[in-house]
Amino acid sequence: MAHLFIFGLGYSAKRIRTATEALGWRVTATGRDAEVAFDDARAVRAALDTASHVLSSVPPGETGDPVLARYGDALGRRWLGYLSSTGVYGDTGGGWVDEGASIGGRRSTRCDADTAWLERGARVFRLPGIYGPGRSALERVREGRAHRIDQPGQVFSRVHVDDIVTGVIAAFDASAGAYNLADDQPTSQNAVIEEACRLLGIAPPALLPLDQAGLSPQARAFYGENRRVANGKAKRVLNWTLRFPDYRAGLRDCLRRSSP
Repeated sequence: MAHLFIFGLGYSAKRIRTATEALGWRVTATGRDAEVAFDDARAVRAALDTASHVLSSVPPGETGDPVLARYGDALGRRWLGYLSSTGVYGDTGGGWVDEGASIGGRRSTRCDADTAWLERGARVFRLPGIYGPGRSALERVREGRAHRIDQPGQVFSRVHVDDIVTGVIAAFDASAGAYNLADDQPTSQNAVIEEACRLLGIAPPALLPLDQAGLSPQARAFYGENRRVANGKAKRVLNWTLRFPDYRAGLRDCLRRSSP
């Protein structure tokens, strides 16, 4: 039986686990809701001994990638996967970026981790803004946390969590390398918020200058980048097909799955 070991059972990884188990795989993981504690080196190494595939969704810390630092010597030559970020590309002024572009965005530790996993022969999945049931613009609108920022020309890419799942599974039989998993329609955050408001029958929040929106430093940094992420390689090499090719289809799915 194929055995997937996951470092970090977060939002996306939980769904990867469920889908992989549905295919008949054994899955073991670290994380709050998982079987193995990350710091239990004996248990982690025992699980790695029987794993055919290893996926890490653990982000780097200030001192680097904790998975590679602690367990890099135990990863061996098995299938490796890593959930990275399209933030490694930095700001492109709204231009398109693919896997052939250089990396070195503001997230230097993420860039280092991305490179380190590639050097180990991993499939590195570069992900833009992730959304899905329970974690989308719908929740932000309902809870009064949604913002519309007056920043003309600002464009982002995003991906529905279910499309991350199918992309990762498709890469189980693919060669190592970087893969952008993003939808087909980069657009402004304002357009996404407006669509969520339309679906909920709620008036959109006021359009505010960035300095008046009361955003956290992390959220402000998000608006400091502007890019469109190309997904052609994943479609071509992985034969990846998007279930939700744009934010409208994705938000409709989120609303359907959140309805009583």
